[in-house]
Amino acid sequence: MQGSRIAALGHYQPAEVLTNEDLARMVETSDEWIRARVGIRTRHIAGPEQPVDHLAAQAASKALAAAGLAPADIDLVLVATSTAVDRSPNMAARVAARLGMASPAVLDVNVVCAGFTHALATADHTLRAGAASRALVIGADKMSEVADWTDRGTAVLVGDGAGAAVVVPDENPAGTAGVGPVLWGSVPEMAAAVRIEGTPPRFSQEGQSVYRWATHRLPALARQTCERAGIDPSDLAAVVLHQANLRIVEPLAERIGATRAVVARDVVDSGNTSAASVPLAFSKLLERGEIASGDPVLLFGFGGNLSYAGQVVRCP
Repeated sequence: MQGSRIAALGHYQPAEVLTNEDLARMVETSDEWIRARVGIRTRHIAGPEQPVDHLAAQAASKALAAAGLAPADIDLVLVATSTAVDRSPNMAARVAARLGMASPAVLDVNVVCAGFTHALATADHTLRAGAASRALVIGADKMSEVADWTDRGTAVLVGDGAGAAVVVPDENPAGTAGVGPVLWGSVPEMAAAVRIEGTPPRFSQEGQSVYRWATHRLPALARQTCERAGIDPSDLAAVVLHQANLRIVEPLAERIGATRAVVARDVVDSGNTSAASVPLAFSKLLERGEIASGDPVLLFGFGGNLSYAGQVVRCP
């Protein structure tokens, strides 16, 4: 069975920026309070005319252009999201329609903040099995639509955006451009620690529980992910975690021995964009030239359910 690789990345964020000072006029908070607890400075907010599939299609178009492919070249679309409003048509079908695709398989993946890494693993497995030839994997969420803007504990966290990857067969599975084996799982007894529920749906979480789990469990899981890929953490060029909290993101590379890795800190400028956070941060690192083609990068998503999934990939 052949492997797969990421051929290109793309990302998109709405133009409107909400600062900590703006939030301080909406709820009882301050720039100092927010930065001290989660490290966030700004976040991007989508308007009513920018639904989830709009965000997703914008990122997808950029990834396709970077890969030199047309929408008709894609036969599998996976959209990781937890903020789709309607049950049908799903976000993947809406993105396919926006892009004018021919007849792709269209699946949504709802694993909340770990959605993109789950979807990437699913695409990798599908290509390995020969059930698809080229896949478009997108993480997109409009968290502002499910935020409780009167709750300073969660309102300060969220942002909107999308990131996308074009995944193609790897002609040299043992080479330097592959998608590595996934390490995934969940903690069912903590499934309610992150919630988007109710009518209308609202985001809430047990922040301290998630923080304790992430700081205590993530390092070992990240090391196991590297082991599955056959790479020592010291050889990683970058670490891209779900961008939940700067206090979780920053220490991880050192704790797993990724001493030379660039650590994605997009949470500072984008907030928590849920399923979009990993591809969004990854795409920005590549766009800024902080990582180069062929570099090994650890991707790791975690959050709702409490689910997690990670893999080591090579930069396109």
